[in-house]
Amino acid sequence: MNVRAAVLRQMGLPAPYSQSLPLRIETVALADPGAGELRVRVLAAGLCHSDLSVIDGSRPRPLPMVLGHEAVGEVIELGRDTDGFRVGDRVVFSFVPMCGHCLPCASGRPVLCEPGAMANAEGRLIGGGRRWRGAGDAPLQHHLGVSCFSECTVVSARSAVRVDPDLAPEIAALFGCAVMTGVGAVVNTARVRAGESVAIFGLGGVGLAALLGGAAASAHPLIAVDVVPAKLELARSLGASHCIDARDTDPVEAIREVTGGGVEHAIESVGNERVLAQAYAATRRGGTTITVGLPAPDRMFSVPAVSLVAEERCVRGSYMGSAVPGRDIPRYIALHRSGRLPVERLLTHTLALDEINSGFDRLASGEAIRQVVVFPS
Repeated sequence: MNVRAAVLRQMGLPAPYSQSLPLRIETVALADPGAGELRVRVLAAGLCHSDLSVIDGSRPRPLPMVLGHEAVGEVIELGRDTDGFRVGDRVVFSFVPMCGHCLPCASGRPVLCEPGAMANAEGRLIGGGRRWRGAGDAPLQHHLGVSCFSECTVVSARSAVRVDPDLAPEIAALFGCAVMTGVGAVVNTARVRAGESVAIFGLGGVGLAALLGGAAASAHPLIAVDVVPAKLELARSLGASHCIDARDTDPVEAIREVTGGGVEHAIESVGNERVLAQAYAATRRGGTTITVGLPAPDRMFSVPAVSLVAEERCVRGSYMGSAVPGRDIPRYIALHRSGRLPVERLLTHTLALDEINSGFDRLASGEAIRQVVVFPS
Protein backbone atom coordinates (compact mmCIF):
# COMPACT_ATOMS: atom_id res chain seq x y z
CA MET A 1 0.00 0.00 0.00
CA ASN A 2 1.06 3.62 -0.51
CA VAL A 3 1.03 6.07 2.41
CA ARG A 4 2.19 9.58 3.17
CA ALA A 5 5.18 9.72 5.51
CA ALA A 6 7.82 12.16 6.79
CA VAL A 7 11.16 11.02 5.35
CA LEU A 8 14.56 12.26 6.55
CA ARG A 9 17.15 12.07 3.78
CA GLN A 10 19.84 14.40 5.14
CA MET A 11 20.90 15.15 8.71
CA GLY A 12 22.28 18.47 9.90
CA LEU A 13 20.25 20.85 7.76
CA PRO A 14 20.12 24.29 9.41
CA ALA A 15 17.22 25.71 11.36
CA PRO A 16 14.66 27.07 10.87
CA TYR A 17 13.39 23.70 9.71
CA SER A 18 10.28 25.28 8.29
CA GLN A 19 12.62 26.61 5.58
CA SER A 20 15.28 23.88 5.22
CA LEU A 21 12.60 21.13 5.35
CA PRO A 22 14.67 18.20 6.66
CA LEU A 23 11.50 16.09 6.78
CA ARG A 24 9.91 15.73 3.36
CA ILE A 25 6.34 14.50 3.13
CA GLU A 26 6.49 11.78 0.52
CA THR A 27 4.20 9.07 -0.79
CA VAL A 28 6.05 5.82 -0.06
CA ALA A 29 5.27 2.13 -0.35
CA LEU A 30 4.60 0.06 2.75
CA ALA A 31 4.87 -3.71 2.36
CA ASP A 32 2.60 -6.25 4.02
CA PRO A 33 3.48 -7.32 7.55
CA GLY A 34 5.73 -10.34 7.86
CA ALA A 35 5.69 -13.04 10.51
CA GLY A 36 5.24 -11.58 13.98
CA GLU A 37 4.36 -8.14 12.59
CA LEU A 38 1.38 -5.79 12.54
CA ARG A 39 0.21 -3.16 10.10
CA VAL A 40 -1.05 -0.23 12.14
CA ARG A 41 -2.95 2.91 11.14
CA VAL A 42 -1.29 5.71 13.08
CA LEU A 43 -3.72 7.90 15.00
CA ALA A 44 -1.35 10.31 16.76
CA ALA A 45 2.44 10.69 16.97
CA GLY A 46 4.50 12.82 19.35
CA LEU A 47 7.52 14.97 18.53
CA CYS A 48 10.47 14.19 20.80
CA HIS A 49 14.04 15.43 21.26
CA SER A 50 15.19 11.94 20.25
CA ASP A 51 13.73 12.66 16.80
CA LEU A 52 15.32 16.11 16.80
CA SER A 53 18.73 14.64 17.64
CA VAL A 54 18.53 12.56 14.45
CA ILE A 55 17.42 15.56 12.41
CA ASP A 56 20.29 17.76 13.65
CA GLY A 57 22.83 14.93 13.34
CA SER A 58 23.83 14.63 17.00
CA ARG A 59 22.66 10.99 17.02
CA PRO A 60 23.38 9.62 13.55
CA ARG A 61 21.10 6.97 12.07
CA PRO A 62 21.15 5.23 8.70
CA LEU A 63 19.32 7.22 6.03
CA PRO A 64 16.95 7.68 4.32
CA MET A 65 14.55 6.98 7.18
CA VAL A 66 10.87 7.34 8.04
CA LEU A 67 11.17 9.13 11.37
CA GLY A 68 9.09 8.99 14.58
CA HIS A 69 8.93 6.69 17.61
CA GLU A 70 6.19 7.87 20.04
CA ALA A 71 2.66 7.05 18.91
CA VAL A 72 -0.61 5.23 19.19
CA GLY A 73 -2.48 3.48 16.42
CA GLU A 74 -5.08 0.92 15.40
CA VAL A 75 -4.16 -2.53 14.11
CA ILE A 76 -5.52 -3.01 10.60
CA GLU A 77 -3.70 -6.16 9.46
CA LEU A 78 -2.02 -9.11 11.16
CA GLY A 79 0.99 -11.05 9.97
CA ARG A 80 1.15 -14.70 10.92
CA ASP A 81 2.24 -15.65 14.45
CA THR A 82 0.77 -12.57 16.11
CA ASP A 83 -1.22 -14.29 18.84
CA GLY A 84 -2.74 -11.86 21.32
CA PHE A 85 -3.60 -9.20 18.74
CA ARG A 86 -6.72 -8.65 16.67
CA VAL A 87 -7.69 -6.25 13.92
CA GLY A 88 -9.13 -3.17 15.60
CA ASP A 89 -6.86 -3.30 18.64
CA ARG A 90 -5.59 0.08 19.90
CA VAL A 91 -1.83 -0.10 20.54
CA VAL A 92 0.85 2.18 21.96
CA PHE A 93 4.30 1.60 20.51
CA SER A 94 7.42 0.71 22.45
CA PHE A 95 10.54 2.01 20.70
CA VAL A 96 12.70 -0.93 21.81
CA PRO A 97 11.46 -4.23 20.35
CA MET A 98 12.09 -7.00 22.85
CA CYS A 99 13.08 -10.51 21.81
CA GLY A 100 12.30 -12.06 25.20
CA HIS A 101 15.25 -14.46 24.99
CA CYS A 102 18.55 -12.58 25.27
CA LEU A 103 20.28 -12.15 28.65
CA PRO A 104 18.83 -8.66 29.41
CA CYS A 105 15.31 -9.79 28.49
CA ALA A 106 15.67 -12.97 30.55
CA SER A 107 17.01 -10.87 33.45
CA GLY A 108 13.94 -8.63 33.53
CA ARG A 109 15.60 -5.68 31.74
CA PRO A 110 13.94 -5.84 28.31
CA VAL A 111 14.74 -2.21 27.38
CA LEU A 112 18.33 -3.43 27.00
CA CYS A 113 17.33 -6.18 24.55
CA GLU A 114 20.42 -6.92 22.47
CA PRO A 115 18.73 -8.01 19.21
CA GLY A 116 16.33 -5.07 19.59
CA ALA A 117 19.18 -2.59 19.99
CA MET A 118 20.97 -4.04 16.95
CA ALA A 119 17.82 -3.84 14.82
CA ASN A 120 17.25 -0.21 15.86
CA ALA A 121 20.86 0.75 15.08
CA GLU A 122 20.59 -0.84 11.64
CA GLY A 123 17.23 0.75 10.81
CA ARG A 124 15.33 -2.52 10.40
CA LEU A 125 12.65 -4.49 12.22
CA ILE A 126 13.68 -7.04 14.83
CA GLY A 127 12.30 -9.86 12.70
CA GLY A 128 14.62 -8.85 9.86
CA GLY A 129 14.26 -6.70 6.79
CA ARG A 130 12.57 -3.42 5.98
CA ARG A 131 8.99 -2.77 4.93
CA TRP A 132 9.44 0.73 3.45
CA ARG A 133 10.22 1.57 -0.17
CA GLY A 134 10.72 5.01 -1.64
CA ALA A 135 11.12 6.30 -5.19
CA GLY A 136 12.62 3.75 -7.56
CA ASP A 137 11.86 0.98 -5.05
CA ALA A 138 14.81 2.12 -2.90
CA PRO A 139 14.60 0.87 0.70
CA LEU A 140 13.86 3.29 3.53
CA GLN A 141 15.02 2.70 7.10
CA HIS A 142 12.81 2.16 10.14
CA HIS A 143 13.23 4.52 13.10
CA LEU A 144 13.47 2.57 16.36
CA GLY A 145 11.21 -0.10 14.92
CA VAL A 146 8.27 2.34 14.80
CA SER A 147 8.49 5.03 12.05
CA CYS A 148 5.24 6.63 13.14
CA PHE A 149 5.42 9.93 11.24
CA SER A 150 3.32 8.14 8.64
CA GLU A 151 -0.31 7.39 7.96
CA CYS A 152 0.34 3.67 8.49
CA THR A 153 3.35 1.67 9.59
CA VAL A 154 4.46 -1.94 10.04
CA VAL A 155 5.92 -2.87 13.41
CA SER A 156 6.92 -5.99 15.25
CA ALA A 157 4.21 -7.24 17.58
CA ARG A 158 6.96 -6.99 20.21
CA SER A 159 6.87 -3.21 19.73
CA ALA A 160 3.14 -2.90 20.50
CA VAL A 161 1.21 -2.74 23.77
CA ARG A 162 -2.58 -3.06 23.73
CA VAL A 163 -4.45 -0.24 25.48
CA ASP A 164 -8.09 0.71 25.99
CA PRO A 165 -9.49 2.54 22.94
CA ASP A 166 -11.34 5.25 24.86
CA LEU A 167 -8.25 7.30 25.74
CA ALA A 168 -7.85 10.28 23.37
CA PRO A 169 -5.15 9.43 20.80
CA GLU A 170 -3.22 12.67 21.34
CA ILE A 171 -2.89 11.74 25.03
CA ALA A 172 -2.36 8.01 24.55
CA ALA A 173 0.60 8.67 22.24
CA LEU A 174 2.55 10.32 25.07
CA PHE A 175 2.70 7.08 27.05
CA GLY A 176 4.98 5.55 24.41
CA CYS A 177 7.99 7.73 25.25
CA ALA A 178 7.62 10.86 27.38
CA VAL A 179 5.56 9.25 30.14
CA MET A 180 7.19 5.83 30.03
CA THR A 181 10.66 7.42 30.15
CA GLY A 182 10.05 10.19 32.67
CA VAL A 183 7.76 8.43 35.12
CA GLY A 184 9.80 5.25 34.78
CA ALA A 185 13.00 7.08 35.73
CA VAL A 186 11.34 7.93 39.06
CA VAL A 187 9.50 4.72 39.90
CA ASN A 188 11.66 2.06 38.22
CA THR A 189 15.21 3.44 38.12
CA ALA A 190 15.37 5.73 41.15
CA ARG A 191 12.63 3.90 43.07
CA VAL A 192 11.68 7.08 44.87
CA ARG A 193 9.80 6.58 48.13
CA ALA A 194 7.35 8.94 49.79
CA GLY A 195 9.11 11.84 51.47
CA GLU A 196 12.40 11.46 49.60
CA SER A 197 13.86 14.57 47.96
CA VAL A 198 14.02 14.82 44.17
CA ALA A 199 15.36 17.45 41.76
CA ILE A 200 14.45 17.40 38.07
CA PHE A 201 16.93 19.12 35.74
CA GLY A 202 15.25 20.04 32.45
CA LEU A 203 11.52 20.45 31.94
CA GLY A 204 10.82 19.16 28.47
CA GLY A 205 8.25 16.43 27.93
CA VAL A 206 10.35 13.76 29.65
CA GLY A 207 11.45 16.03 32.52
CA LEU A 208 7.91 17.15 33.25
CA ALA A 209 6.72 13.55 33.07
CA ALA A 210 9.40 12.76 35.68
CA LEU A 211 8.01 15.62 37.76
CA LEU A 212 4.54 14.07 37.51
CA GLY A 213 6.07 10.77 38.60
CA GLY A 214 7.74 12.45 41.56
CA ALA A 215 4.48 14.06 42.59
CA ALA A 216 2.63 10.74 42.28
CA ALA A 217 5.34 9.12 44.44
CA SER A 218 4.90 11.88 47.08
CA ALA A 219 8.50 13.08 46.78
CA HIS A 220 9.36 16.07 48.95
CA PRO A 221 10.85 18.48 48.36
CA LEU A 222 10.25 18.15 44.62
CA ILE A 223 12.50 20.68 42.89
CA ALA A 224 12.28 21.77 39.24
CA VAL A 225 15.25 23.33 37.40
CA ASP A 226 15.11 24.97 33.96
CA VAL A 227 15.90 28.19 32.11
CA VAL A 228 12.42 28.82 30.64
CA PRO A 229 10.09 30.71 33.02
CA ALA A 230 6.91 29.32 31.46
CA LYS A 231 8.10 25.76 32.04
CA LEU A 232 8.94 26.56 35.66
CA GLU A 233 5.46 28.01 36.13
CA LEU A 234 3.94 24.85 34.69
CA ALA A 235 6.13 22.71 36.93
CA ARG A 236 4.89 24.56 39.99
CA SER A 237 1.28 23.96 38.94
CA LEU A 238 2.07 20.25 38.50
CA GLY A 239 3.39 19.82 42.01
CA ALA A 240 6.93 21.20 42.23
CA SER A 241 7.57 22.54 45.73
CA HIS A 242 10.50 24.70 44.55
CA CYS A 243 11.40 26.08 41.11
CA ILE A 244 14.91 27.26 40.21
CA ASP A 245 15.66 29.43 37.20
CA ALA A 246 19.19 28.37 36.25
CA ARG A 247 19.70 31.51 34.16
CA ASP A 248 20.33 33.65 37.21
CA THR A 249 20.71 31.18 40.09
CA ASP A 250 23.31 28.48 40.73
CA PRO A 251 21.03 25.42 40.91
CA VAL A 252 23.53 23.37 42.91
CA GLU A 253 23.82 25.94 45.68
CA ALA A 254 20.08 26.60 45.64
CA ILE A 255 19.26 22.90 45.97
CA ARG A 256 21.76 22.43 48.77
CA GLU A 257 20.17 25.34 50.62
CA VAL A 258 16.63 24.03 50.18
CA THR A 259 17.52 20.49 51.26
CA GLY A 260 20.28 21.11 53.80
CA GLY A 261 22.98 19.42 51.78
CA GLY A 262 21.54 18.05 48.56
CA VAL A 263 18.75 15.84 47.22
CA GLU A 264 18.53 12.09 47.53
CA HIS A 265 17.69 11.77 43.83
CA ALA A 266 18.62 14.07 40.93
CA ILE A 267 17.14 13.34 37.51
CA GLU A 268 18.79 14.90 34.43
CA SER A 269 16.72 14.99 31.25
CA VAL A 270 18.56 17.59 29.16
CA GLY A 271 21.15 15.38 27.46
CA ASN A 272 23.98 17.79 28.31
CA GLU A 273 27.10 16.72 30.17
CA ARG A 274 27.41 20.06 31.97
CA VAL A 275 23.86 19.77 33.33
CA LEU A 276 24.56 16.16 34.29
CA ALA A 277 27.56 17.34 36.33
CA GLN A 278 25.31 19.87 38.08
CA ALA A 279 22.77 17.18 38.86
CA TYR A 280 25.50 15.00 40.38
CA ALA A 281 26.85 17.90 42.44
CA ALA A 282 23.32 18.62 43.73
CA THR A 283 22.95 15.20 45.39
CA ARG A 284 23.83 14.57 49.01
CA ARG A 285 26.05 11.83 50.45
CA GLY A 286 24.53 8.52 49.43
CA GLY A 287 22.56 10.24 46.69
CA THR A 288 21.70 8.91 43.25
CA THR A 289 21.89 10.75 39.93
CA ILE A 290 19.64 9.38 37.19
CA THR A 291 20.35 10.46 33.62
CA VAL A 292 17.70 10.06 30.94
CA GLY A 293 18.93 12.68 28.45
CA LEU A 294 20.83 11.58 25.35
CA PRO A 295 23.97 13.68 24.79
CA ALA A 296 25.94 13.48 21.56
CA PRO A 297 28.04 10.28 21.49
CA ASP A 298 31.36 12.17 21.70
CA ARG A 299 30.50 14.10 24.89
CA MET A 300 32.23 13.05 28.14
CA PHE A 301 31.21 13.34 31.79
CA SER A 302 33.50 13.23 34.80
CA VAL A 303 33.00 13.26 38.58
CA PRO A 304 35.38 13.23 41.55
CA ALA A 305 36.20 9.52 41.61
CA VAL A 306 36.62 9.36 45.37
CA SER A 307 33.05 10.55 45.94
CA LEU A 308 31.67 7.34 44.47
CA VAL A 309 33.27 5.35 47.28
CA ALA A 310 33.71 7.73 50.21
CA GLU A 311 30.22 9.19 49.84
CA GLU A 312 28.50 6.16 48.29
CA ARG A 313 27.24 8.32 45.45
CA CYS A 314 25.73 6.61 42.43
CA VAL A 315 25.16 7.53 38.77
CA ARG A 316 22.64 5.44 36.84
CA GLY A 317 21.41 5.55 33.30
CA SER A 318 17.70 5.12 32.65
CA TYR A 319 16.77 4.12 29.12
CA MET A 320 13.07 4.20 28.35
CA GLY A 321 12.43 4.52 32.07
CA SER A 322 13.87 1.04 32.78
CA ALA A 323 10.42 -0.06 31.68
CA VAL A 324 8.66 -3.31 31.04
CA PRO A 325 6.24 -1.73 28.55
CA GLY A 326 3.52 -4.35 28.73
CA ARG A 327 3.43 -3.87 32.48
CA ASP A 328 4.14 -0.15 32.84
CA ILE A 329 2.11 1.51 30.08
CA PRO A 330 -1.22 0.12 31.40
CA ARG A 331 -0.18 1.06 34.96
CA TYR A 332 0.62 4.64 34.00
CA ILE A 333 -2.62 4.94 32.05
CA ALA A 334 -4.48 3.73 35.16
CA LEU A 335 -2.71 6.41 37.24
CA HIS A 336 -3.71 8.97 34.62
CA ARG A 337 -7.34 7.91 34.80
CA SER A 338 -7.25 8.24 38.58
CA GLY A 339 -6.03 11.83 38.26
CA ARG A 340 -2.55 11.15 39.66
CA LEU A 341 -0.75 11.61 36.33
CA PRO A 342 -2.30 14.62 34.53
CA VAL A 343 -0.45 13.83 31.32
CA GLU A 344 -2.76 16.06 29.28
CA ARG A 345 -1.00 19.07 30.82
CA LEU A 346 2.14 18.20 28.84
CA LEU A 347 0.41 18.61 25.47
CA THR A 348 1.00 22.10 24.10
CA HIS A 349 0.33 21.77 20.36
CA THR A 350 -1.44 19.49 17.90
CA LEU A 351 -0.55 19.68 14.22
CA ALA A 352 -0.96 18.05 10.85
CA LEU A 353 1.76 15.96 9.22
CA ASP A 354 2.48 18.76 6.74
CA GLU A 355 3.33 21.08 9.67
CA ILE A 356 5.92 18.78 11.22
CA ASN A 357 9.02 20.84 10.36
CA SER A 358 7.53 23.90 12.07
CA GLY A 359 6.84 21.68 15.05
CA PHE A 360 10.51 20.80 15.32
CA ASP A 361 11.36 24.52 15.22
CA ARG A 362 9.15 24.98 18.29
CA LEU A 363 10.77 21.99 19.98
CA ALA A 364 14.31 23.22 19.27
CA SER A 365 13.53 26.71 20.60
CA GLY A 366 12.01 25.42 23.84
CA GLU A 367 8.62 26.90 22.97
CA ALA A 368 6.83 23.56 23.04
CA ILE A 369 6.70 20.76 25.59
CA ARG A 370 4.93 17.94 23.76
CA GLN A 371 3.46 18.32 20.30
CA VAL A 372 1.43 15.63 18.60
CA VAL A 373 0.72 15.04 14.93
CA VAL A 374 -2.93 13.99 14.70
CA PHE A 375 -3.88 11.97 11.64
CA PRO A 376 -7.35 12.24 10.12
CA SER A 377 -9.59 9.28 10.93
